[in-house]
Amino acid sequence: MESRFDHKAIESKIYRRWEKSGFFNPDKLPRTHKKPFTIIMPPPNANGALHIGHALFVTLQDLMIRFQRMRGRKTLWLPGADHAGFETQVVFDKKLEKEKRNRFQIPRDKLWQEMWEFTQANRKIMENQLRELGASCDWSRNTFTLDPEIIKTTHETFIQMHKDGLLYRGERIVNWCVKHQTTLSDLEVKYVEREDPLYYIKYGPLTLATVRPETKFGDTAIAVSPKDKRYKKYIGKEIEVETLLGKVKMKIIADDAVDPKFGTGVIKVTPAHDPTDFEIGQRHKLEVREVIGKDGRLNEKTGPYAGLKIGEARQKVAEDMKKRGLLVKVDPYYKHSVAACYKCGTTLEPLVMPQWFVRMTSLRDMAVKAVKSKKITFIPKRMEKVFLHWMKNLRDWNISRQIVWGIKIPAWYRGDEIYVGAEAPKGTGWRQDPDVLDTWFSSGQWPYATLLVPRGSKIKNQKSKISWSAKDYKTFYPTDVMETGADILFFWVARMIMLGLYRTGKIPFRTVYLHGIVRDKDWQKMSKSKGNVIDPLGVAEIYGTDALRMALTVGNMPGSDTAISEDKIRGYRNFTTKVWNASRFVISSYDKKLKAKPKYTKADRAHLKKLQETKKQVTNDLEKFRFHHAAETLYHYFWHTFADKIIEANKSRLRGDDLADRAAAQAVLLEILGENLKMLHPFMPYVTEEVWARLPHKPRGMLMIEKW
Repeated sequence: MESRFDHKAIESKIYRRWEKSGFFNPDKLPRTHKKPFTIIMPPPNANGALHIGHALFVTLQDLMIRFQRMRGRKTLWLPGADHAGFETQVVFDKKLEKEKRNRFQIPRDKLWQEMWEFTQANRKIMENQLRELGASCDWSRNTFTLDPEIIKTTHETFIQMHKDGLLYRGERIVNWCVKHQTTLSDLEVKYVEREDPLYYIKYGPLTLATVRPETKFGDTAIAVSPKDKRYKKYIGKEIEVETLLGKVKMKIIADDAVDPKFGTGVIKVTPAHDPTDFEIGQRHKLEVREVIGKDGRLNEKTGPYAGLKIGEARQKVAEDMKKRGLLVKVDPYYKHSVAACYKCGTTLEPLVMPQWFVRMTSLRDMAVKAVKSKKITFIPKRMEKVFLHWMKNLRDWNISRQIVWGIKIPAWYRGDEIYVGAEAPKGTGWRQDPDVLDTWFSSGQWPYATLLVPRGSKIKNQKSKISWSAKDYKTFYPTDVMETGADILFFWVARMIMLGLYRTGKIPFRTVYLHGIVRDKDWQKMSKSKGNVIDPLGVAEIYGTDALRMALTVGNMPGSDTAISEDKIRGYRNFTTKVWNASRFVISSYDKKLKAKPKYTKADRAHLKKLQETKKQVTNDLEKFRFHHAAETLYHYFWHTFADKIIEANKSRLRGDDLADRAAAQAVLLEILGENLKMLHPFMPYVTEEVWARLPHKPRGMLMIEKW
């Protein structure tokens, strides 16, 4: 063996060997591999290179797949990439800005084609990066969220949900990003603490407080709490209110949504521009009067204020109210939570517009029942409580997006007529909805959609009445593990559970394993602006993929953030070197000509017993998803027990004159080395596969399919 492990020369060679073997494909595994074990890869966004978070999920999922493959399971790890609708649109917008172009000035078809080429180029880069990280996924089943089969399945689900009354198109208040000119779901809203002036305004005989005086032109009522004794005499009455546009009559209503402790306990109701006010308006059948447009400017209903941006209008309205004696006072330091776009930070504007919504109640109930009945297990367990708590407050889901990039909504309009179907109905004058579906709607179907490959026998789901050609579906669904970030538990995991149960009648996966964020050595979140970003492929190039994978695993508890540094990765490069050097010594010490029958000592038997105990512990940790424990155990056992103690204790025996004792020493060392290579393989696949091929007493088959 060479004096050092040259990862740069060996890793690509080994990966080609793995791919050539065909064993990434479950259909090409030995016949002994019968019981399926499935992980559907969370598809990385096809809009850029892989980051350290991607390296973490590759490490965790690959070690699960490699472990189960060695245990004789028919393993499928299905890879893919996500078109990532809005996310990619934002990234591409930045690209256009650098090129001094604007997407709103580019024809839709041309923009689509440009984005397609952009994502396809990124896909190729990502797939090569996944290979570099050692991902043993089945590339023959590689899938994209805009593949025709995925679009077909997504449309079928939309159509079926519409038939079942779970979809509706309605005029409802939505989160509108003025910068990106699209709606966002409630989950895509980022709430930020902010100080804004709180204006106390005179409304007839009453005074009320608001942070948004510019929306007063859209007021259609005044509201108080029914429990507030101060205003009991006003409830149900109509009062005259002086405004900047003249005097108006306004009714005072009682509603439980009003907080008596806010301001004066009196609020203006603006149904078109506030989510709470919209709900109040629905309950009391109030007029929805829009005074702000999609461009974030006041409209013609605001008289002289028309055309002003929201910030400008707020200042101008406040000044004019002060001049008219309508402004009672101002609290300049009012702290409150403001809804902002999670991508650009722009304050979101609540607007009422026609959108497609999913009714969530029945979907939620199915998901909650599945989790409570333990059909789905969360790791860590505490995330189950978080999931159930969040599901209680689930609102209808807005799935329309006003962007080009995505799966078009299969709905068609002609005047007031609406038709839902993959193709336009017969007749003239029909136009397709220009909006696209929320990415989470299509990716929420990922576990089963990816398995709907046209092969094998037909099955029919009785609920949806849709026939699927689904050999893979029948074999690999439900999947075994969904490993993903804890931060998208509600974005994605909850959607997959709900849509999976609805569409298939089965849970999409049995176990949800959630990892945290990878932070820097000081436990700071990584960002380009801080200059603390670690490029996973960069450090793997320097220290080796095995070192990176071990650094990401050791100390990484499920559901918790983990810290990583170049020093930590460098430390596990040293461990890789230790594995190589210890293996080189054992292999070079092997005497093929020695034919003596081994005479085992008490110490030999103790070492072999300790080996089996270690393997039992590691196996148990891997089965229980305690990957960090297993990695730490192996690290300490190999370095401190095997290399530092057992090898050192046997060096003199390997040079001794007692042939039976020499045979025992070399047999024990080879046995312990071989078992260590097996146990380390899921974590450090490259160095272990290379050493395995060099073992003198074993057939040189692939370690990746060696029996655990």
